[in-house]
Amino acid sequence: MVQSETERAVGYLVKRVQQALRRQCDAALKPTGLSMAQYAVLRALADHPDASASELARLCFVTRQSLQDVLGGLRSSGLVKQGASPPKGRARALALTTSGLHRLTAGEAAVSDVESAMLRDIPAARRRELAGLLTACADNLENA
Repeated sequence: MVQSETERAVGYLVKRVQQALRRQCDAALKPTGLSMAQYAVLRALADHPDASASELARLCFVTRQSLQDVLGGLRSSGLVKQGASPPKGRARALALTTSGLHRLTAGEAAVSDVESAMLRDIPAARRRELAGLLTACADNLENA
């Protein structure tokens, strides 16, 4: 089938990659017991332990309400707990539990395998170029 002009447009291709990546990551994460949303929150908490709920939501590309729903599941699964840092106003710090860290490690391996498959046959220099171009696109849109 011949691709239409729309199917060759950069925005369409970015969405196509995002959708395929999400499907593959969801499938790869299934054996870990994590959803992509849960993995993203665990990863963000590990990378930014003092982040506010608003910051975590932004890092995970979800609303604060969606973040609260995911955090509720992570808390009830024993993957996230109240952090040791003192509260900032009403905000309470969160931290990964030992189980949460183990689950995150398993999730990282699964997501890394998917990313490796996605980037297969693309040389390192082209990968860096692609990352730079995508960063520029995101910056252009976020700063518009």
